[in-house]
Amino acid sequence: MENNKNEFKPYIPADRVVPEFTATSLLIGILLAIVFGAANAYLGLRVGMTISASIPAAVISMGIIRVIMRRDSILENNLVQTIGSAGESVAAGAIFTLPALFLWAEEGKIDSPSIITIFLVAFVGGILGVCFMVPLRQALIVEEHGTLPFPEGTACAEVLLAGEEGGSKASTVFAGLGIAAAYKFIADGVKLFPSEIGYDFKGYPGSHAGIQVLPALAGVGYICGPKISSYMLAGSTLSWFVLMPMIALFGANATIFPGTTPIAELAPGDLWGTYIKYIGAGAVAAGGIMSLIKSLPLIARTFKQAMSSMKKNHTASKALRTEDDLPMPLLLVIVLVIAIAIWLIPAFPVNPLGALIVVIFGFFFATVSSRMVGLIGSSNNPVSGMAIATLIIATLLLKVTGTDGTTGMIGAIAIGGIICVIAAIAGDCSQDLKTGFILGATPKKQQIGEMIGVFASAIAIGYVLNLLNQAWGYGSAEIPAPQATMMKMLVEGIMNAELPWSLILIGVFVAIVIEILKIPVLPFAVGMYLPFSLNAGIMAGGVVRFIVERRKGEEKEKKASIDRGILYTSGLIAGEGLMGVVLAALAVAKLDTKIVSPFALPQIGSLILFILLLVSLYMVCIKKSKKSK
Repeated sequence: MENNKNEFKPYIPADRVVPEFTATSLLIGILLAIVFGAANAYLGLRVGMTISASIPAAVISMGIIRVIMRRDSILENNLVQTIGSAGESVAAGAIFTLPALFLWAEEGKIDSPSIITIFLVAFVGGILGVCFMVPLRQALIVEEHGTLPFPEGTACAEVLLAGEEGGSKASTVFAGLGIAAAYKFIADGVKLFPSEIGYDFKGYPGSHAGIQVLPALAGVGYICGPKISSYMLAGSTLSWFVLMPMIALFGANATIFPGTTPIAELAPGDLWGTYIKYIGAGAVAAGGIMSLIKSLPLIARTFKQAMSSMKKNHTASKALRTEDDLPMPLLLVIVLVIAIAIWLIPAFPVNPLGALIVVIFGFFFATVSSRMVGLIGSSNNPVSGMAIATLIIATLLLKVTGTDGTTGMIGAIAIGGIICVIAAIAGDCSQDLKTGFILGATPKKQQIGEMIGVFASAIAIGYVLNLLNQAWGYGSAEIPAPQATMMKMLVEGIMNAELPWSLILIGVFVAIVIEILKIPVLPFAVGMYLPFSLNAGIMAGGVVRFIVERRKGEEKEKKASIDRGILYTSGLIAGEGLMGVVLAALAVAKLDTKIVSPFALPQIGSLILFILLLVSLYMVCIKKSKKSK
């Protein structure tokens, strides 16, 4: 590994200084952190997953700095994507846990969480995520260069190095953003056509087929690819065409806990909300824990390597600009101050044990996350699995040590929220530092930039979560908040011993069967947990990716086609997410009813428009680049 480090020459040599940490890069980066944070918050609360913002942020940055402002500094663009991508990671960590607090407030158990509380959880988690990642940079990025691929980090570096195409690539992202925003406004704002179409099979009670015809779902399916999309659809098919009809058949007129209504009177959507969500939660929890168990050898190896790396003295290499990290004493002081703050600040209802759990588990999962994204990429990083494991352990420890009831539940969610943000930010930070390592960026400036992105998006995420809750309420059809609902159920069940364990254990054993069949458990389990119509929309995007991948031609052109699709779908996801936030603002201001169309297209009209959207995605993919003409 040492040879790789010595032989590697970054794009910008260590002895050359170019504009990097500038007012321009800071302002554009902060703006993109807020934009992608808001868009990903909406997306995650709707479909249970987020997308990496590094490449879209880099492309938009090049479009502004290189094309519009006529400035030429690749390290400026890199700092923009470093700051901008932090927003997506903060959102990912926050939405998996914090909406549980809003759900308890709706039930009258607690007061609604304040903007300050959400900010503190997101900010503390984000800063700890950066602090824990910095000591790992030497071991994971420098010494393992050539071994750990860091897919998104390497791809982002390639995009920035191909900067002369920045204008056309940026226009692809903006085209997707504009089309999706207009589509979403017409569908869910003006309500010219229904955004979900479906049919209940009367001869097969309990079943329902449908599809949500929205741009973000097609975008998620395209980015995840046909395999992951099909696993999710398979999970939904099991829930909506096997388990729910079985419940309807055998339950008949019985009222079974946790339901309070006879099963025969429940529509498919009610069956899903009353019973399937618990089965899905069991499967997701089991999948998350199994993914961690399988990673234990890797975790142990990474931890050992990180510890030995921290003991080494890299003073010789630190003389180089490209080896300049934030100093270890400063990082230790920041971690100590934050640990004391978690204990003392009332917004974190945790005792000293809770603060200790945050630091220990935080560093542990930051290490795991940084290594995992190096191998499998940020999109496959099991952050929710880490959060589930943390929540279960934290809830049990708080209960055993006397912090129980509502206070214990809030404490467990606060701990889980911080850990979730730590893991998400550590993974994002490692990808960004990999990009910087290839390009010849200054690590210290990137690390400070990441902290600035965390601060900006942590301020914004509280307002976004509050706005979405006021508009529709978490757990609703518009924003089901799947992970947060599941985390709430787990914490409540452990603290109050009220979980319907039979349903959860059904999900656990389904996950075990799926694991035995060597099918990826987490996407299948998430598919079980989410509505069939939502997964069908995701599968539609996966089908487009499948068709593009099967086209004949040179590998280089096929890769370019797929990459154009990723940029376009990143725009689709961001556009719908931002319009979702706008529609939420209109709903809170009671203006949403004033823009509704006097007539609406039938379901077939929705399907035709969605097919046209998918065709536009395919056409963007197969469009020849200027270089290949």
